Amino acid sequence: MTKERKAELKRKTRETDIELAFSVDGQGKADLDVQTPFLSHMLELFTKHGLFDLTLKGHGDVEVDDHHLTEDIGIVLGQAFREAIGDKYGMKRYGAMTLPMDETLVTVAVDLSDRPHLEWRAELPKDRVGTFDTENVHEFFWKFALEARMNLHIVLHHGHNTHHIIEAMFKALARALDEATQIDPRVQGVPSTKGSL
Repeated sequence: MTKERKAELKRKTRETDIELAFSVDGQGKADLDVQTPFLSHMLELFTKHGLFDLTLKGHGDVEVDDHHLTEDIGIVLGQAFREAIGDKYGMKRYGAMTLPMDETLVTVAVDLSDRPHLEWRAELPKDRVGTFDTENVHEFFWKFALEARMNLHIVLHHGHNTHHIIEAMFKALARALDEATQIDPRVQGVPSTKGSL
């Protein structure tokens, strides 16, 4: 690997102010200053289980609700991920993880195809976890997939604790992306018969 796979981005609007540094080949270190505690917890887990490094400052109009900040963090993290993986030379491209967490079982599969799609097969039992509106989970994953330009499939097989379900999704996504971004020495160029991704 000749290039460090990392990116730094900023996004400031009238609703949010975000600064982010992301490294694909990290050690699972998170330095987070995010106004939404539940999302911060999920991003810490995502970083740890993907063996990424993430520094993130995210502030916004959370007095309205958590929607704008959650959505914009998904956008910026997706953009940073896409920038960090670069030309995808030698990458595995695909990754999947079926992850248990207590009574919950979730599968996440990804294709770093440059074709954004979110397939969401999950119903969350509760509308809120603490102060966090759980409909924002779908919004985060959709914006992340869109900006990272990946296929992202999330399937909830079973589970009844909403916190466990969402946590399993973030952990499974991290591990699927860790697999997909691994460099395989057998892969010459990019893993596509088209010659580009």
